Amino acid sequence: MPTYQQTITLEPRKRGFHLITHEVVSAIPALAEVSIGVLHVFIQHTSASLTINENADPDVRVDLEASINAIAPEDFPYIHTMEGPDDMPAHVKSSLLGSSVSIPVTNGRLNLGTWQGIYLAEHRDYATSRRIVVTLTS
Repeated sequence: MPTYQQTITLEPRKRGFHLITHEVVSAIPALAEVSIGVLHVFIQHTSASLTINENADPDVRVDLEASINAIAPEDFPYIHTMEGPDDMPAHVKSSLLGSSVSIPVTNGRLNLGTWQGIYLAEHRDYATSRRIVVTLTS
């Protein structure tokens, strides 16, 4: 199978950590054809990020949001403030967490750990839709 690539548009979400594993997998029917490969997921934005973390307990999402807000608070004396008080902290958070994740694919499935899932970390209060590019290589 040749490399497969698709851009997925995610609906706008409120600020926080949102599990998107199912949306990513649903958008890639070619995944079922791959016995050994890698799925690379990249977000085309600088105020949101992607991460892999626990997918079972919703308290993890709350704690991740509280922790990242403590690391990059809105009341820090940022210079870049033209786009609102949540914008520059969003850029910092995005840089810390990253703009992509890579996941091994085994026998047509993402080879995530039992309790792992792909998260969109939305760092803006009033976000727009987000575009992610998925690239499947076998």
